[in-house]
Amino acid sequence: MRNLKGYIFDLDGTVYLGNQLIEGADTVINSLLNEGKKVLFLTNKTIESRQRYVEKLRGFKINASLENILNPTLTLIEYLLEHHPNATLYVIGEQPIKDELALAGFREGLAPAEVDVVVLSWDRDFHYDHLNFAYQSVKLGAKMIATNPDRTCPMEVGDVPDCAGMIGAVEAVAGKTIDVQIGKPSILTIETALEILQLKPDECVMIGDRLETDIRMGIEAGMKTVLVLSGITTEEDLMVSPWKPDYVLPSVSGLLSLK
Repeated sequence: MRNLKGYIFDLDGTVYLGNQLIEGADTVINSLLNEGKKVLFLTNKTIESRQRYVEKLRGFKINASLENILNPTLTLIEYLLEHHPNATLYVIGEQPIKDELALAGFREGLAPAEVDVVVLSWDRDFHYDHLNFAYQSVKLGAKMIATNPDRTCPMEVGDVPDCAGMIGAVEAVAGKTIDVQIGKPSILTIETALEILQLKPDECVMIGDRLETDIRMGIEAGMKTVLVLSGITTEEDLMVSPWKPDYVLPSVSGLLSLK
């Protein structure tokens, strides 16, 4: 493990739970950075900007910068610029993702007939009007692109519903599945992460708490994988999962002890 050059960390459930640092995470990550390892924080959440993640990590005394952060919004913008550069969007999501898409030059449609792409992201204010607008847009031919497939997000007080709720609602009424999924475990995220790190998959390890996104992505990319049990996944989940990590730890604090 210590001969690897790149360490990709999930955030929620791996480095912290809500506003609570997981014990030892700061020591492990700063040790890797001091050794000259390349570190990337890879989250599926879009409810905060990348700059806000930098501030949060620095608040935990973790020496992070903007170049260390990858979220689905960044990958989404790259995808849209390549495949739908002039698209008008309807965004189910919170203000940070809307702001970043606007800064990238994308316009949000005022009526379903104007919409080329419906973006489905985690929105804690999701309601019927959002569902109806998205449905009418899709019925008129708009594509559906989701930022991430996460069913839940781990917090200090337990897990809460995530983006899968928004996806499921729109898919159910539209009678079709999404066209593209951006975040982990998508190949789009793998490619972006490796491009940022400038490393090959076998030079990297993926560390996360979720089997169906973090560990699956690492395995499919050809990376080493470390599952931590400090977030969503339990030992019982691991026993029945098709995705088996190389290592399992109670938390990220034990990472440096792996051979």
